Amino acid sequence: MNRVNRGQLGAALRALRQASGKEAKTVARSAVMSTSKLSKIETGKAAPSPADVERILTAIGVSDEVKAEYLEVARAASTEATAWRLVRRMGVHKAQEQTGSLEARMAVARIFQPALIPGLLQTPEYIRAILARHNLGEEVLVRTISARIGRQQVLYDAAKELHFVITESVLRWRIVSVARMAEQLDRLVSLSRLPNIDIRTVPLSVSQQDIANHAFVIRDNRTVTVETIHAEIVVTDPRDVSLYSEKFERFASAALSGDDMRAMVVRIRDELLHEQETI
Repeated sequence: MNRVNRGQLGAALRALRQASGKEAKTVARSAVMSTSKLSKIETGKAAPSPADVERILTAIGVSDEVKAEYLEVARAASTEATAWRLVRRMGVHKAQEQTGSLEARMAVARIFQPALIPGLLQTPEYIRAILARHNLGEEVLVRTISARIGRQQVLYDAAKELHFVITESVLRWRIVSVARMAEQLDRLVSLSRLPNIDIRTVPLSVSQQDIANHAFVIRDNRTVTVETIHAEIVVTDPRDVSLYSEKFERFASAALSGDDMRAMVVRIRDELLHEQETI
């Protein structure tokens, strides 16, 4: 690739696809996007994210060297935001499928969550309670719940490392009923015993040197996804990714793990159940 700039990226991707002999609909299906979206990317009407480019190149079947060159161009704009209203327009369930595609290819993920149980660890009831707040309509809601549950298959892939750090407030936040929350906490304990999963909890009683600003996901130490109130932000500049990695490690070092983590979760579960019994 000869110094393709971001403005030329779409046309370059189209040239690669045509050279491969693959039809647009075939590539789009493999890249987990609509044919119209691929068309907009190829014609320069839509700027692709690094994740879009990686999925397209994987679907085309280019060499690792070519993929690295094109991704370097895509990452030139190191931070991109997609407004949630655009995600809803595309289809929230499709966004879940795209995330699942990313998770299927990653080797290591680090998830920090100070507000909710991370999506990969959520029970079906917890998922429904979270998504029902977005007025999706029953059909879309069911499809999105199904897509998120489908993503959870990655938990049982022994080839992947999944590291979670959550704050104590997450364990106490009343997203669902006490009985359902107890089930959710039991699921955390159960999943924490899987050999490829490390779940850590940060007690409120521990003195902190950092601030739990917001949730974020680091994938393969290459990209960071941040969910804000209005948009999803993808960070790819290595300098910025390192900031999130450092923050994750600071909270991980202050968190409980293994049997200590499980003891804390069970204690909070029992407190919730006892509180319900005394009401």
